[in-house]
Amino acid sequence: MTDARRALITGITGQDGGHLAELLHGKGYEVYGLMRGQNNPRRVEVESEMPYVRLIEGDLIDPTSLVRAVETSDPHELYNLAAISHVGYSFKNPTLTADVTAKGVLNVLEAVRITGRSESTKVYQASTSEMFGGLDYNRPGAGYNENSLFHPRSPYGVAKLYGHWIAKNYRESYGMFVSCGILFNHEGERRGVEFVTRKITHAVARIKLGMQSNIELGDLWPKRDWGYAGDFVEGMWRMLQHDVPDDFVLATGETHSIEEFLTLAFAEIGIDDWRPYVVQNPAYMRPAEVDILLGDPTKAEDVLGWRRAVDFPGLVRRMVAHDLRLAEAQRASA
Repeated sequence: MTDARRALITGITGQDGGHLAELLHGKGYEVYGLMRGQNNPRRVEVESEMPYVRLIEGDLIDPTSLVRAVETSDPHELYNLAAISHVGYSFKNPTLTADVTAKGVLNVLEAVRITGRSESTKVYQASTSEMFGGLDYNRPGAGYNENSLFHPRSPYGVAKLYGHWIAKNYRESYGMFVSCGILFNHEGERRGVEFVTRKITHAVARIKLGMQSNIELGDLWPKRDWGYAGDFVEGMWRMLQHDVPDDFVLATGETHSIEEFLTLAFAEIGIDDWRPYVVQNPAYMRPAEVDILLGDPTKAEDVLGWRRAVDFPGLVRRMVAHDLRLAEAQRASA
């Protein structure tokens, strides 16, 4: 081990894992990443994009592998980002979602505790705005903050709520430094194409180049508080630099509908009316939908000095530009 600070990131293959690894490497950290499976299809991509990350094989549902990962990396900071993170998928596979997204958090915390690192390792737990579920009995008309009531409306949201509360329990029971980031929707170039924002920008780029004719989506009216993932990982890091562990909402404080996202995305390729290119498919509609999620980041701004840098139009512009470059490269190599 060197004198550099060490960080272990679970979920290294995900959007946030990539952004966070990049941020921490730039700050001089030794970065370790937990990767599930010996033949993980993302291994080559991660090794190519982030050669500075030391990969450790492990799984949130395998406590022994987590103990090994903590012992190997001996982290000053552990960022638990791994989860079954797609809301729609969680309805189809609720048991797996519970095992990974809920119980997995307990396994991570136990790995830190039983290896004797309760005082030396700071833990970040990735909580989510989906825990609120679109119902706000405390602050009608205002954004959710750290004191708002929870009412999750998906197996994913329920599992995340368990992870959130068990993290708080370990903080209070064992004196561990565990901070929970209640993050509202954050998107970007690394977002998987199964998520609606990236699905849109990926399709828009391909429509522009004549590689596909339309895009199938579910409901278009839900509103979300959408920010840029690169901004949000800065907030994660700031939480673990704070003197005391706590819970913080990260959000932009404004909402936009999927229709608004579509309007801006198609405008980037010179199309004013997106409706001829969008087909609504009931298969993509959820059994229980959240109408609106709006966050109040006041505490993070005041206490941590965190601010988002990329606005909503800038986010859409960045994602469309990235997917245009990707589609052009794919077409050229075909």
